[in-house]
Amino acid sequence: MTTARYRPTWDLALDPLVSCKLCLGEYPVEQMTTIAQCQCIFCTLCLKQYVELLIKEGLETAISCPDAACPKQGHLQENEIECMVAAEIMQRYKKLQFEREVLLDPCRTWCPASACQAVCQLQELGPQTPQLVQCKACDMEFCSNCKASWHPGQGCPETMPITFLPGETSSAFKLEEDDAPIKRCPQCRVYIERDEGCAQMMCKSCKHAFCWYCLESLDDDFLLIHYDKGPCRNKLGHSRASVIWHRTQVVGIFAGFGLLLLVASPFLLLATPFVLCCKCKCSKGDDDPLPT
Repeated sequence: MTTARYRPTWDLALDPLVSCKLCLGEYPVEQMTTIAQCQCIFCTLCLKQYVELLIKEGLETAISCPDAACPKQGHLQENEIECMVAAEIMQRYKKLQFEREVLLDPCRTWCPASACQAVCQLQELGPQTPQLVQCKACDMEFCSNCKASWHPGQGCPETMPITFLPGETSSAFKLEEDDAPIKRCPQCRVYIERDEGCAQMMCKSCKHAFCWYCLESLDDDFLLIHYDKGPCRNKLGHSRASVIWHRTQVVGIFAGFGLLLLVASPFLLLATPFVLCCKCKCSKGDDDPLPT
């Protein structure tokens, strides 16, 4: 059992406590960390857990200040991150950074061969212009647009094959029975990994909702009718009872709004003339000349 150490009043005045915005605890200054770019201050333990979570889940490559109301919208520098995380986590962070750079660079692309980790150079012909790319590491020739084998004189297929991440084997990316653990968002093309949960996915980058199996959009499918028919039938990952409960809640919300609007509409109609009269009186009063 630990006992709190008595601190005189003058000692507290010389060593004031600072409040952390994440856990709302108060700690001495030596247990706090200040972000250099925005000067926001947090306790070192909270900031460390925040950074490690973002890196492990691969959510961000530019780690922003955890304060949503940060006036400068600051970001943690690489040397700040390196000081608070373990070496293997920092190595993962640098790998994510490099993969993000290649993904956004119009002049570079990954070799689609499952056992190859090479980065291939592209010519500046435009992002949608197919061109022949030859990997210098494995000598594979592929199309820069669809990542399939080079097809001169033929268009790219409408359904693009999944792009393997560097170092992954093709056995981990079977699209039917085994289900690919890593796919790209069909809207923003960001890599998404699914380790558990249902088949209704939402991209954290662009907020696009889609089906994990067929990549069809679910943005307007509030009742999840997509999983009642077709190849994805009964593949949502929830029991039938939970799906019915979800639909009941959605219908109840819309019905509640409709009922509220129906009840409030007579009062709105009655109040409209009074509002218009008040506006007319106000505008008439503004037009009257000042007494001299």
